[in-house]
Amino acid sequence: LDAEDNALPPSVFRLEQNYPNPFNPTTTISFSLPKSGNVKLTVFNLLGQEVATLLNEHKIVGNYEVKFNAEGLSSGVYIYRIESGSFIESRRMMLVK
Repeated sequence: LDAEDNALPPSVFRLEQNYPNPFNPTTTISFSLPKSGNVKLTVFNLLGQEVATLLNEHKIVGNYEVKFNAEGLSSGVYIYRIESGSFIESRRMMLVK
């Protein structure tokens, strides 16, 4: 998990759509942090059960990418959510096996 060196510091929190989507079994989730702080990135099934914690640590300002390997999960729609301070955003992704 590395910050991209070539970009200006982001001015807003942003959670991008994963790519590729649909995916099998790996996908990349990108996000931007305009403020340093603890970042938690989690994946849930449609029942609201947490199936993976991809990140739960302090991060500095920057743009990040996280790889998600859903090898052990079944096909379907999943929700990924980022939390950092008061910022919370969720998006949907589709696993197709």
